[in-house]
Amino acid sequence: MTSIAEPGVVIGAVADLELGESRAYAVDGRQIAVFRMTDGTLRATDAVCPHRGGPLADGQFDAAKIVCPLHQYAFTFADGACTSEEIGSVTVYRVEEHDGDIVVWL
Repeated sequence: MTSIAEPGVVIGAVADLELGESRAYAVDGRQIAVFRMTDGTLRATDAVCPHRGGPLADGQFDAAKIVCPLHQYAFTFADGACTSEEIGSVTVYRVEEHDGDIVVWL
């Protein structure tokens, strides 16, 4: 991993993440899920669902939310809040493409 503009960190090549695909990355001791929208934009959240630890990178997503594959709890990309009140939220990270790399800010 290479630092870009602190605390931005390069975590991989955007070419390794197809349109409509998501993947979990280990970044400075955290698991972060990165989602590449069908329009090429990127989103990033915690990779683990706060309910039962489900792998959010394996869930279905659209431009507004990610759905955990275990129990179908949905989390918004806008603020990480769960659409069900009794479930906690996930952290949403700033993520951008720079010179073909995925850069995330912790």
